[in-house]
This record gives sequence, structure tokens and C-alpha cells, in this order.
Amino acid sequence: MFFQIVDILGTIAFAISGALVAMNKRMDPFGVLIIAFVTAVGGGTLRDIMIGIEPVSWMKNMTFVYVIIGSVVFAVLFRKRINFLRKSLFLFDTIGIALYTLVGIETGLIAGLHPIICIALGTMTACFGGVLRDVLCNEIPVVFRKEIYATACILGGFTYFILRKFLYDENYLFVIAGLVVIVIRLIAVRFKISLPSLYKKDNI
Repeated sequence: MFFQIVDILGTIAFAISGALVAMNKRMDPFGVLIIAFVTAVGGGTLRDIMIGIEPVSWMKNMTFVYVIIGSVVFAVLFRKRINFLRKSLFLFDTIGIALYTLVGIETGLIAGLHPIICIALGTMTACFGGVLRDVLCNEIPVVFRKEIYATACILGGFTYFILRKFLYDENYLFVIAGLVVIVIRLIAVRFKISLPSLYKKDNI
């Protein structure tokens, strides 16, 4: 039950994130809905295809479709209240990657995959929806910039498996590992911490 709640919360966060980007791009209502939908289910769809789940999860559970539609309606109705802060998109995106990282890891564990593969699966689940959102909105995906993004998901995943040896309550595992992803992302943005670039300008 707790796992399903986390999945739904992640869907809400990413749907609102996608809707905010689409509205900032001045898309029509249909465009806003499509971008929100792709952002919310893109990572989960890739995850399910990779581990052979057919049909993919959101097609078997209409709850996710209703949640996405409801999230879009909420974002549209209250856009002036949540969009006046430029950090709104960042906040929902950060919450989304934290929750979806855990959903991806847990799905991998249920499928009997190795912990490292589970972390990779969690990272892809968290990042791919945002990649699709940014590509469709003609933006450079955050995951391809110097910002700490996928790295936060990976570190959160490692935290999950380390704590799994000491904590038996999955609720605590989810909360702590999710907070690790959120805190790392917040600290990285607040103090402008980024991964070093491999590109070096040639001396002429």
C-alpha cells in the first residue's frame, strides 16, 4: 500500500512539473495534458518495457490516468499561485525524481534483479520522463547538463541498499532514501555544485 502511495505521489509531482513547463511554453490545454502525461509515465513506461511487463503499469491501472488529469487541472487552476515562485518547477521535479527512483528500485527488486541494476532502473525511471518533457518542449534535458540530477538518484539508490541491511521497515527506507535524493539536489543547486566537465578548451 505504501509503495502504491509513493508511486501516485511521484506521478502527481511529475504531472505538475510537466504541466508547468508546458504552460510556460504557452501550449494549449491539449498540449499541456500531453506533456504532463509523458512526463509522469515516460520513465515508468521505459522501466516496464525493459523488464518485460506487458502491458505497462499505467495501462492496467486507470488510477494513474485519473491522477494525471487531476494534477493537470490543479496546475491550470492554481497556476498563478504555484507559478509565481520560479522554484515551483524545480521543487516538483525534485520530489518526482526522489519518489520515482524508489519506485524503480522496488520494481527491480520485485523482478529479482541485482541491486546495481535496480539502482540503474530507478535512475532511468526518475529521469526519462523529464528527458522526454524537455525534448518535446525544445529544452536541453536537465540530465544532460552539468547539474546534479541523475547523480542524486544514484546516491539515493545506494543509500537505500545500505540501509536495507540495518532497517527492516520499508517505510523508513523509502523516506530516508527519498530525502537523500531531495537534499543532495537542493544542496547542489543552492551552492551551485556540479559535475566537472570533460571538455577542455584547446589553447590556440
